[in-house]
Amino acid sequence: MENKEIVIKVNDFLIDEFEIEESQLVPEASLKDTLEIDSLDYVDLVVIIEKNFGFKVQGEDFAGIKTLQDFYDYIIKHAQAN
Repeated sequence: MENKEIVIKVNDFLIDEFEIEESQLVPEASLKDTLEIDSLDYVDLVVIIEKNFGFKVQGEDFAGIKTLQDFYDYIIKHAQAN
């Protein structure tokens, strides 16, 4: 899967599952502040990532993910490793 396809897939599930407006999905958006993803949402994100991209997510992996670009980069790195 190419990087652009991964970004599109991530954006699609953020819009569908978390009801985030497409206009908010910019790389510098803060997951917590701009997109209002809270700790319970992170659990849902882990399940969605594992289902859609086929790799296991470790809770501590999210510690360094602050922006949407960080999130894209994390998924791209791990999805391509599989």
